[in-house]
Amino acid sequence: MLLLALFIGVPLIEIALFVQLGSVLDLGWILLIVVLTAILGTWLVRRQGRDVLRQIQGSLERLNDPTEPLAHGAMILFSGALLLTPGFFTDTVGFLLLVPAIREVAFRWIRARVLSQTTVHTAGFARGPTHANRTGAPRHPSDVIDGDYRDVTKAAGEPPRNDGPASGQSGAKSRKPSGWTEY
Repeated sequence: MLLLALFIGVPLIEIALFVQLGSVLDLGWILLIVVLTAILGTWLVRRQGRDVLRQIQGSLERLNDPTEPLAHGAMILFSGALLLTPGFFTDTVGFLLLVPAIREVAFRWIRARVLSQTTVHTAGFARGPTHANRTGAPRHPSDVIDGDYRDVTKAAGEPPRNDGPASGQSGAKSRKPSGWTEY
């Protein structure tokens, strides 16, 4: 329902703004403003997009959580779409999303309303899911999965087995055991 309201409301707001500004400014000035905001917005989106891309790469290199830079990148991408859409209301919202402080407020608001789950990897074992807003400790630290295993690798010197179709057929590829099952 909210999406329907946006699809109806935003064009109505844009039309009202065009009519109001049309009574004050000539059509040429209005078109010039729309084109200039698109050009300026594209330049700002490219510049801020490169900065956020560097932040994402830095987070990944340091093995930090890249959630916040990714969210900022998504908001910059959305602001670019708004700035390329002709209209004064969409341009205003697009330019506001290019302000880092406003993006930070929007990110905190969204993060407070989204439940995310992470998996904590310790000593080669995955435990989780856990809620990201907690300390990172697993929900049930005493949960242990106990299991038996058996080695199914072939003995040294045994030739590999071809379980695929006959090699004389065109396009046939030989299939080797995956190691998970014994053939």
